[in-house]
Amino acid sequence: MTQELIDLRNSILEGRYDDALSIVDELEGMSKQAVLRNIKSFLKRMLIHLIKNQIEQRLTNSWVASISDSIRQIQDLNIKENKTSYYIKLDEWQLFLEESLADAIRPASAEVREGIYTPFQISQMIDREQIIASAKELIDLTYNYSGERLLSEIDNYLFLLPGGEDWKEGRR
Repeated sequence: MTQELIDLRNSILEGRYDDALSIVDELEGMSKQAVLRNIKSFLKRMLIHLIKNQIEQRLTNSWVASISDSIRQIQDLNIKENKTSYYIKLDEWQLFLEESLADAIRPASAEVREGIYTPFQISQMIDREQIIASAKELIDLTYNYSGERLLSEIDNYLFLLPGGEDWKEGRR
């Protein structure tokens, strides 16, 4: 990116405004790609915990903290600087979720029941549609709530997952 900034400066100083605008477009594209990579990283982390929840039929404080933080980070990353538009619109999540779920299976296999299942076994065990639906419902909350209210809504949703009631009541 440093080279692009140098080129941009030189283009402006030399009056090559078409070149400068082209570089600005390139920088915007690079910025968007960086944001999308970060969002995908948090999606993957959230999906790992949803996989663990589905297979192990329990919910832990650690998993809740990770899911909640992932959702908050996705919310912060997804909203553009103008605070009125998003990098990923509400109806554009399906492909991101499908790709991130595929990426989450391997690391989840190392964590589910202390790594006793291979990625292939995990892939066969999970209900993909249900995990994606859960992730989508959690993401949808980011368009309607913020701050403490978002965390409360996330907790209300997680309470409905397998083991959620035990988690809420502090039972193990």
